[in-house]
Amino acid sequence: MPVKKKNDEQFLQIGADGRRSQVYLALSTAAEFRDHLSTFSDYYASLGPPNPENLPEDGKLKSEMMTKDNRRYYLDLKENARGRFLRVSQTITRGGPRSQIAIPAQGMIEFRDALTDLLEEFGTSDGGYKGDLPEERHMKVDNKNFYFDIGQNNRGVYMRISEVKSNFRNSITVPEKCWARFRDIFNDYCEKMKKTSDSPSSITAENNQVPTSNNILK
Repeated sequence: MPVKKKNDEQFLQIGADGRRSQVYLALSTAAEFRDHLSTFSDYYASLGPPNPENLPEDGKLKSEMMTKDNRRYYLDLKENARGRFLRVSQTITRGGPRSQIAIPAQGMIEFRDALTDLLEEFGTSDGGYKGDLPEERHMKVDNKNFYFDIGQNNRGVYMRISEVKSNFRNSITVPEKCWARFRDIFNDYCEKMKKTSDSPSSITAENNQVPTSNNILK
């Protein structure tokens, strides 16, 4: 799922267990990646049907590499017993975990077209906010995961709040200019709920509960 973050495109993949795999590309690098997708798609179309008895030794059919600042991206069209796919891996030269996503080979054209639509909307310039935006935050409540991601597009900085449950994902976007107002409204609700739960009427209602057989047994 391509989404915007900071001056990057974020390619997000959510497994059946809700676990996230993601790769970030600068807008200019995303444009280069789009062009590579066309090349890989043409190469894939030229291949014959898979032969499970004659798989490449390392599984690789075609590879490319892209570099942007301190990031390196490895594009590997691979084949295994389950089929052919494009693995996109990101590494950071100063250290850090290697992240990667996999795109089914037959879905590369569709992925390229979706990426093209995003680039037409947001452009291919890496300009904009130059500071370091806050890192993403995560919290879990019961069986739901909530992610808070700070990003940027040509309209400014925003926060994307995502609710993830199994293979379900729902998001809202809050522009940076109204974060303070958003916070004030949220705090207001928290204070009202706290006052309601601490009010004498709620305590009295709790104390005046009609005894039940369960309460008597206690």
